[in-house]
Amino acid sequence: MVCILSTQAARRAVVERKTNETQIRVEINLDGTGAARLKTNIPFLDHMLDQVARHGLIDLTVECDGDRHIDDHHSVEDIGITLGQAFDKAVGEKKGIVRYGHSYVPLDEALSRVVIDLSGRPGLEYFVEYPRARIGEFDVDLFREFFQGFVNHAKASIHIDNLRGRNAHHIAETIFKAFGRALRMSVTHDPRVGDVAPSTKGSL
Repeated sequence: MVCILSTQAARRAVVERKTNETQIRVEINLDGTGAARLKTNIPFLDHMLDQVARHGLIDLTVECDGDRHIDDHHSVEDIGITLGQAFDKAVGEKKGIVRYGHSYVPLDEALSRVVIDLSGRPGLEYFVEYPRARIGEFDVDLFREFFQGFVNHAKASIHIDNLRGRNAHHIAETIFKAFGRALRMSVTHDPRVGDVAPSTKGSL
């Protein structure tokens, strides 16, 4: 069950998702300052979502109570889904936005690139290889599940490439920082676009 609690002209949204596996609440403000309140009960995911908020200048609240006694899969995937739903509601009709966003972010030896098109068509191209299977207790395979959930419900096309890196923590952090900055660029208003969607079709 998904409950959309509110949307506002200020590009904010609150979404609650409740299933037998997870109970999630996401609140997003695309025109924020980077403030984050995160309680996913998955510490490394909290750390990554904080990067998205801070570098995307997105105010973000994420709360999750999931079946972590099984593993983290359902929680991570469903957080991606719920965040995608909230983002889609907050961005609205996409009138006057840049639409495309990209960012290269380094961290010491690691370098990643994220490119986004708010096309209305979900698609994920994910080319990331980690040197180890876990970062602390976090299973790195779940990052792909997070992004797949996001693109499916944000209706965005996203290309994620790790270009180099040896440290798994550094690789993950460059991806999420670049994701935040690319989101920030894509939702920025361009006054030259006017009050129309940036597409020859007239809508996205």
